[in-house]
Parts: sequence; structure tokens; C-alpha cells
Amino acid sequence: MTRSASRLPLVLTRLTWGLFVLSLGAMIWGPDLDWGGDTLLRVDGLTRLMAGVTTFVSGIVHSFSRRYMAGAKRLNAFYGRLFGLTLIVLVLTAANHLALFAGAWTAMGWVLADLIGHVRGWPQARAASRYARRNFLGGSALLAGALGLLGGAAGTWTIDGVLAAVGALPTLVVAGGAGLLLLAAMVQSALVPFHRWLLSSMTAPTPVSAFMHAGLVNAGGVLLARFAPVVFELSAVMWGIVLVGGLSALLGQAWMLVQTDVKRQLGASTVAQMGFMVLQCGLGFVPAAIAHLILHGFYKAYLFLASGSAVQPTTPARAEAPSTGWLEGGATIVAAVGGGVVFATLTGKSWTTLTSGTVLTLFVVLAVLHATRTLVRRTALSRTLRAGLVPGILLPTLALYAGVYKGVGALLADVPAAVVSTPLTPLHGGLVAVFVLAYVAVERGWHRASTRLYVTLQNTAQPVSTTLLTNRDQYNAH
Repeated sequence: MTRSASRLPLVLTRLTWGLFVLSLGAMIWGPDLDWGGDTLLRVDGLTRLMAGVTTFVSGIVHSFSRRYMAGAKRLNAFYGRLFGLTLIVLVLTAANHLALFAGAWTAMGWVLADLIGHVRGWPQARAASRYARRNFLGGSALLAGALGLLGGAAGTWTIDGVLAAVGALPTLVVAGGAGLLLLAAMVQSALVPFHRWLLSSMTAPTPVSAFMHAGLVNAGGVLLARFAPVVFELSAVMWGIVLVGGLSALLGQAWMLVQTDVKRQLGASTVAQMGFMVLQCGLGFVPAAIAHLILHGFYKAYLFLASGSAVQPTTPARAEAPSTGWLEGGATIVAAVGGGVVFATLTGKSWTTLTSGTVLTLFVVLAVLHATRTLVRRTALSRTLRAGLVPGILLPTLALYAGVYKGVGALLADVPAAVVSTPLTPLHGGLVAVFVLAYVAVERGWHRASTRLYVTLQNTAQPVSTTLLTNRDQYNAH
């Protein structure tokens, strides 16, 4: 290896952090900009926000990889693709021309698939790369079809032009374009039934997994946010978004519960979180979806980069979860209800008018309830301390989440149709009922009590068989 080549990881790492500094400055002080007469690139709040998030996560992954990937084969190719992928995502978030947006979307999938198969010596890695690439190319074709349909009907080839013309387009064109956009988002974000490419991508180097789960699968939510006026134009499309997001959230969580491999657990968790992100888009709250995307991305990047410390070849002893008494039960209910009140108050969700914001708040209550129960069961503190500390820890955390939500909303103030609150329908009530039932099922352990359910969950969460790496000697060889 030449001296200049050996310095490439350091150079690209520093360039990535330099891009983060520039993105951070643009996010705080930068005005909206456009290039090419507002036809090629346009920088708005969503662009600045996603540029900051992408370059921050990429900088961490670049820095982590300098030690993790030290001595690996094809190191310069790895760093070149990783840095190139970062630049592609920046172009994608700023693209205003439909052809540029579609081209960046296709390039993103192609380079990501190549990184998934970075270890050329593993047939399993090559199989995972091919499978992911087929999915990405299919998603790119769906996106190209949507943009061609919308741009052709609107008589313009810019995103701004399409969004401005949505109200005048025929209903069938809007429905067709929105449906294709939703399918493209589902492929990229690994929603059911396109989840297998993500669960089959565990052959990727851990830094790639961190970047992929923390940022690139989020592109489905960014796509829906960028074309919000299209996908929010018809209530039937919004309901379709809610249903596919809710299904992925429920199944992803169920799959995570039956996994024994730490990276597969994280993969199933990402399916669930992407489902919840898309569900929030379907409820008409793009800022909530983007805030969820950011916080989940940071947390998931940390979990993947720290996953090596969680791997131990041991057989854990069977242990019963500690029981909870009336004091902890009361604290759990207080934390859950209080969390809903804090979130609704800080984000301006009405308690007197039942809208989709009410559904979002109820989901927050369920999430706090689950987190509180988990914390109460796992901590080794006394019951009295547990009862007092749980609300004291979770409520400020939820207040922080609400603050991020409001901050994201302020940055997205110039994004068309970022918030479209809709009235409640019986379908919303049915969705909430299903989530409550799922919560009860998890608390009661039905996924383990029923052998048939357990096996079904295991079977439906299996990666593609040709991507499974089971030979430890082969693993150590690369």
C-alpha cells in the first residue's frame, strides 16, 4: 500500500467532519438557497436538518472504522464508498430536479448494496449484496415511475413544480403517484413485505450496518416528507401509509422478541421503528416522523457500534423477571399518563378535540408504559426507589423528545404540508385497539407461551438462506 493510499481513511474522515461543521452552520444560520435557477438544487429546512444528521453519523462511522477496519482488505475501497455514499445522500436531500433526485436515489441503493457485500471472500456477503441490489433497483424503478407520472402530468421536472401543481392534477394521477412513492419508501425502509433485504444484510461490516440502520433506511421517511403534499392529498393514501406503517411496527417488534442474535434483534427493531416512523407520516405529522428518525438513528448507530461488546458465547441461566407490586404499578401508570400529558402539552396536541394528534399521543402513552415496565423489571434497586425514580427519569426524557419535536417542526416550517391533522375515524380506533392488544400480548408473554406463534414469528423473520454465515472458521478468515 502506498503512503498516499494509506492516508485516505484519515483524509476522508476529516473531510466528513468538515462537512458536518458546514452542515451544522447551515442548519443554525443558513438561509434557503437554490442553484440552477431553482431547478437543480434547493436547500430548505429539511435539507439542512438531514445534512447535519447524515454527516454527524457518517463522521462517527468514519472515525470508528479507522480502528475497527484496520488491516482489512480493500480498505480504500471501503472508505471511498462510505464517503461517496455520504455525498450521495447530501445531493439527494438537496435535489430539486426530478431526474437528479431519482439518480441520487438509485446511486444510494447501488453503493449501499456494494458495501453490504464488502467482504468479497464470503459467498454469503455476495448473496446479500445481490439481494439488496435487486430490492433497491426495484424501489428505484417505482420511484422513477412516480416521478415520471407526476412530472409528466404537471408539465414540470422540478419537485417544487410538482408540489405546487398537486391540487390541479387528476385524482388518478395523484393516487398513482402517491402509491408508487409509498412503495418506493417501503422498499428503502425495509417495511413488510420488503423487510428481508435488511435482515439479510448482516454480512455487512458493523460500521456499514450502523450507517445503514441509523441513516439510509430512513430515506423512506424523507421521501414521504419531501413529497408530503402528494401523499397527503388523498385520505385513502394516508390510511394506506398508516396501515403499512402499523403492520411493520407490530411485526418488527414481535420478530425482535424471538431473536437470539444481537444484530438480528437490532435489524428487527429497525423494521419496527421504521414502521412507526412511516405511521407518523400517515397521521400527518412529518416533524414527529423526522424527530423519531433522528433519535432512533443516533441510538441505533450506538447499539450497532457497541454490539461487539454484547456478544458472549455463553448459555445464560433461566431467570424469572421480578414481580411488580402495587407501588411500582402505580408509578408505571403515573409515568405513562403523565408522559402523554407532557407530550401533548409541549407539542400543542389538543385534549378536547379528537384528531390524529390524539392517536399520536396515545402511542406515546403506550411507548412510555412499555419503557416504564421494562425499567421497573430490570433495575436492581428497591421497590420504593424504583417507584420514585421511574417517573423522574422518563418524564424529563419525554420532555426532551417533545423539545426535539418542536425544534424539528421549526426547521420544517418552510416544507409544504409538513403537518396535516385529520379527524379521527373508526379505523383510527381499531388501530389503537390492535396496538393495545399487542402490548398486552407482549406483557403476558404470548409469543413464548404459544409454540405455533413462536415458530411462525421465527419463520417469517428469517433472512434469505444464502446469506446466512454459520462457519466460524470462515468468519475468522476474513
